[in-house]
Amino acid sequence: MKRFLFLLTGLIVAISMMTGSVVARTMKYPIGKDKRFHWEDLKAFQKLDLKGQTVSIIGPWLGPDRDLVESVLVYFEAATGAKVDYAGSDSFEQQIVIDVRAGSPPNIAIFPQPGLAADIASKGGLVPLGKETENWVKNNYAAGQSWVDLGTYKNNKGQKEFYGFFYKVDLKSLVWYIPDNFAEMDYIVPQSMEDLISLSNQIVKDGGTPWCIGLGSGDATGWPATDWVEDIMLRTQSPDVYDKWVANEIPFNDSRVVNAIKIFGSFAKNDKFVSGGASSVGSTDFRDSPRGLFTVPPKCYMHRQASFIPSFFPKGTELGVDADFFYFPAYTSKNLGKPVLGAGTLWAITKDSKATRHFMDFLKTRLANEIWMSQSGFLSALKSVNLDAYGNDTLRKQGEILLKATTFRFDGSDLMPGAIGAGSFWTGMVNYVSGSSEKKVADSIQASWDAIK
Repeated sequence: MKRFLFLLTGLIVAISMMTGSVVARTMKYPIGKDKRFHWEDLKAFQKLDLKGQTVSIIGPWLGPDRDLVESVLVYFEAATGAKVDYAGSDSFEQQIVIDVRAGSPPNIAIFPQPGLAADIASKGGLVPLGKETENWVKNNYAAGQSWVDLGTYKNNKGQKEFYGFFYKVDLKSLVWYIPDNFAEMDYIVPQSMEDLISLSNQIVKDGGTPWCIGLGSGDATGWPATDWVEDIMLRTQSPDVYDKWVANEIPFNDSRVVNAIKIFGSFAKNDKFVSGGASSVGSTDFRDSPRGLFTVPPKCYMHRQASFIPSFFPKGTELGVDADFFYFPAYTSKNLGKPVLGAGTLWAITKDSKATRHFMDFLKTRLANEIWMSQSGFLSALKSVNLDAYGNDTLRKQGEILLKATTFRFDGSDLMPGAIGAGSFWTGMVNYVSGSSEKKVADSIQASWDAIK
């Protein structure tokens, strides 16, 4: 181990001399110092000589997010001598299409949504990652087959190939609560959907209100309800039914989808279950909706929302102490495992090269995950990472939920055509909480889908 660290130290000195100490200035953690990280993962890469080669990357991250991704890239540069050029763009979706069409794409594109990657693959714009990487993901990621499925698309000949490697994941299947409020009432964190429903009824019986729900989001009003329905679909139907629903291979007004909407309604359209009553759900902004957790006495005890929602908690809230979360549980009676709904970024090769292939191998390492995990905004599905590398207990607990998942599915509305996923699905959910029936809403969404076929 000491010899390894000595070699790495010598490597850093040599590279610093070549680059004017750029690597030394931008390296977040000195190599070998932080014992949480698997520094030995650099061994294979320090044997490579990629000096003079450049890996160009384009993605959606700017500002602090750009700093975070570059904090990982620098270790590949240090080990190999290659240069990694990352360009962030707030119009990534448009830019990557332009670059591919012009025949001048970067080596790697970072897609926030699989749909665009699948479209570019169907036009011959992506390079397959190969069976070896496909099998690696299947064997090394929690719910590995799910990640393979999410990164597999048809090429320009209509044949399915594996293109998308997911690195950096977001989690949506969470319920937020105040531990002190639960403790005061002797409430126990539910382990199943049956328990969650029972707890909701108990809170009502005790004179409280179990839920805060808000769908307001300006022009995007309605999207929080789509997450509810997607999570419920994963807890009431098998993953293949979810996939067929998202692709409209089964209609939106199929009885299984209508049932999922109805279950959402059993929470959101129940005056006793929702702070402010059912009539407030559609008009309450999603950013304001968790505030009821923090009032005295509490206006609600639970709030289902993704991992980003603490950004809208009262200033000074200490996660894990003042507020915490638990996994939005599955039905014990359905025997569908522990499905997780989320999102993430997939990395795909748009222009192949030797250095690019080695860089994609670098993303597979525990170290490449742990460097970002230790900071913020990053969850990993890689089973072999050190969970202690997470920057705080909140991220670590979310990482544990991800690693325990038996199925992972991407946010369904993000995979649907824009006119549906960011259109009629949103508005349909608002109409639903405003009084329309689940069947009428499902019929209208399917009609809008039929209209664009």
